Amino acid sequence: MSFRHSGMSVVAMCAAFTVGGSAMASTLNQNTSWTIDQPSTSTKYRVVAYGDSIYAGYNGSVFFWNVARRAAPVVQGEDLARKWNADVEVIRRTKSGAKADDIYNNKIVSERSYMQAANTRVVMFEMCGNDYLQARSAFSGQTGTCNYSGLEAALATCTTYMERAMQTINQYAPAAATKIISNIYYPGFNADNVNTQCRDSATGQVVNKREKFLPLLARSNWRACSLAARHGFKCADSFAEYMAADYDSNGDGKVDSEAIRYIEGESEAAYVQRISVTLRSTLRDSNTHFVNASTSYDYLQSDDTHPTYTGGTISSSGGTGALPTDTSTWNKTGHDRMGWESAKFNPARP
Repeated sequence: MSFRHSGMSVVAMCAAFTVGGSAMASTLNQNTSWTIDQPSTSTKYRVVAYGDSIYAGYNGSVFFWNVARRAAPVVQGEDLARKWNADVEVIRRTKSGAKADDIYNNKIVSERSYMQAANTRVVMFEMCGNDYLQARSAFSGQTGTCNYSGLEAALATCTTYMERAMQTINQYAPAAATKIISNIYYPGFNADNVNTQCRDSATGQVVNKREKFLPLLARSNWRACSLAARHGFKCADSFAEYMAADYDSNGDGKVDSEAIRYIEGESEAAYVQRISVTLRSTLRDSNTHFVNASTSYDYLQSDDTHPTYTGGTISSSGGTGALPTDTSTWNKTGHDRMGWESAKFNPARP
């Protein structure tokens, strides 16, 4: 793909950070603008994405200002450019390592001007990953009697700020814009299949990390999609897209990734039961996502956290690029799959 730099994006480093065991130690603004150029038109629409390192396109580079060009929001923008035969400017206002309150206050609220542009047609956000990564790290180090308050606090905080984000986006984004929240996949699904060093107060038994975290994450994802329905948002089910195969592995007549998808109107308890008990055996680590019975792709980078991607990287200069003609990668990388899921909600006309 050819591209030319335009100097339209800024990637500002707030603080040095490291990615250790599971969570980022501090935060880093990674804000980019990338315009998908259709040579036959000068009409331009805007996609605005708020979030953490996932939407930033964090790629593990020692050069913190270097991020994946085709992160999920850009993949979604490509679909719009094809549908509308228009230029699409994808604005990513992101902060790697940020928790939900930081994304809400310092991105969605403080940088609301980006979504207020009259040509904005999609506003999307993801959050809470770092809340759960940090809570998981703290819980993993416990000894004695297990204390679940940190995990529950992360869920409560996430729920609060997901709803506030939706309310604020509804307040400031143009009425014509499609609004989307992406829920959360489970990084480290296989690695978490180990026991902690603490014991449950009721049973006296040691606690398996994955068996504790999976229902918590299911509760969070149900709330993301339930809040979306309440506030006029679409819910991109990244958990379903990442965590189960694209064929029927258990013979129940349903494709696994469709069977675990959020169902509007289903209760939280029923969803959690379906994900963590009924269909638990169909869940798979995202490092080996089977698109059919014999073919799998790795959706996570070597850090076992961030999505894989194609198409190279961009830096502080950002820029403009031609629309890719090859769409066959939609299920081959994590960012392609996440962007494809969100693109399901793209309107046929601007």
